[in-house]
Amino acid sequence: MVVARQTGRKAVRSGVLWGYVFGVYVASRALGYTSTYKTQAQRTHFAATFGSNAAINALTGPAHQIQTVAGFTAWSSLGVLSVVGAVWGLLAGTRLLRGEEDAGRWELVLAGQTTRRGAAAQALVGLGAGAATLWGITALVTVVVGQSSSVHVGAGPALFFALALVSSAAVFLAAGALASQLAATRRQAAAYAGAALGVCFALRMVADAGTGLAWLRWVTPLGWVEQLQPLTAPQPLALVPIVGLIALLAGVAVHLAGTRDLGASTLPDRAHAEPHTRLLVGPVGLTVRLIRSTVAGWATAIAAMALLIGLVAKQARGALSSSSSVKRVIARLGVPHAGAAGYIGVSFLIVAVLVALVAAGQVSATRGEEAEGRLDHLLVRPVSRVSWLAGRVGVTTTVLLGSGFVAGVGAWLGAASQHAGVGFTSVLDAGLNVVPPALCVLGIGVLMLGIWPRAASVATYGVLAWSFLVELVGGLINANHWLLDTSLFHQMAPAPAVAPNWTTGGVLVAVGATAAIAGGIAFRHRDLAGE
Repeated sequence: MVVARQTGRKAVRSGVLWGYVFGVYVASRALGYTSTYKTQAQRTHFAATFGSNAAINALTGPAHQIQTVAGFTAWSSLGVLSVVGAVWGLLAGTRLLRGEEDAGRWELVLAGQTTRRGAAAQALVGLGAGAATLWGITALVTVVVGQSSSVHVGAGPALFFALALVSSAAVFLAAGALASQLAATRRQAAAYAGAALGVCFALRMVADAGTGLAWLRWVTPLGWVEQLQPLTAPQPLALVPIVGLIALLAGVAVHLAGTRDLGASTLPDRAHAEPHTRLLVGPVGLTVRLIRSTVAGWATAIAAMALLIGLVAKQARGALSSSSSVKRVIARLGVPHAGAAGYIGVSFLIVAVLVALVAAGQVSATRGEEAEGRLDHLLVRPVSRVSWLAGRVGVTTTVLLGSGFVAGVGAWLGAASQHAGVGFTSVLDAGLNVVPPALCVLGIGVLMLGIWPRAASVATYGVLAWSFLVELVGGLINANHWLLDTSLFHQMAPAPAVAPNWTTGGVLVAVGATAAIAGGIAFRHRDLAGE
């Protein structure tokens, strides 16, 4: 069971992190709703404003009983987290199967008595442990939040809700395992699974867009997740196709693992094609080639989130302006008025978190290059440590700036299509305004790479999670300003509701740059460290 233990250890570690993210997101939706819309009249007005919007329903799923805390929490969480969980699942599945095989670690296992099918089955057990951990952490937070007198969701419904949230992650863990047998490389496997997710999401959007094609929900796993209807009208029978598909994908993956040689693929490999070496001119070009698909995925997610924020900004203006409690909450966040610009300013906290996640992800990827031994092959050539690390940091900085630009343009397109009355320049500034916290996260991550590489990923994600949690809680209660100042996101002005504070942004960038320089110096003088 060596493969099961090794795969499970890595999957569980990732499941703990993302379970925390899922739990915090659910808690923020439930507690934010109860503190913002305190009266039934306010909740009814909110439901009338947003519940029948076809564009919103196409992106987040149909609204059921969103005039209640349970209905709003399910509606605002399920559509988002089911997609996030699916992305996590396909990336984890391909990384821990095809990625381990590409790295040559399965050769040692298969040199013994373990068969290829046995190793694949054990890996799936390990992935199952990761999915169970993701559910367990999410369920724990959901149950605790549900016990709040303002939320009042029972333990049973909360557990079923957590199961619905992570069910798409389980499906795409199995899909990633199957793609790992079909493709010749981890990147190809991720592309195959990602394409399947794209088709599933497109079908679900068409089904939810009010086009009379609601039956399409039954041909996509994301539609099955919606049919579970947790917290409003639970339908446990919708779990049957989900469990059946997981079993089918896992079974086919194990079968195919025994029909191919180690390192080979079920589908024809493209190794005979002409090599593409256009970017392989140095460490910077190699970095661009390695991260371009990941960056494209994040850019799409950021653009989609910003577009959604812009699309609902005009409607949110009326809903927010009608509630005095909403005005108090957004005032705590530094927003002077509850108009369309105010809604965008508050909502761009989510965009800022996504951009910071890009930075944290690149720190983890940089650490992975070293931990898995791939960096050794570069450093034995005339490539210095400093130039390699500087190239990674430079490319990531460019990506973060581009992410801010994409966010600004996406939000403006959404707002402009609804005639929300928000100018292009102000929204573009708001997009660039989310970059300094991400650059600071990047700098902290590089510092940890230099002084304590094995803790770099945990520390980077920890800073990000703490900053988000403090800023979120600070908007709901009158938190101490010393506590709020520990959040990187609290240093970010809620543009475009107010003008960006470029001085504070410059300080964040300076802190990140200083930390990165110190980390680079430490990295130059220490030994390389594996896992």
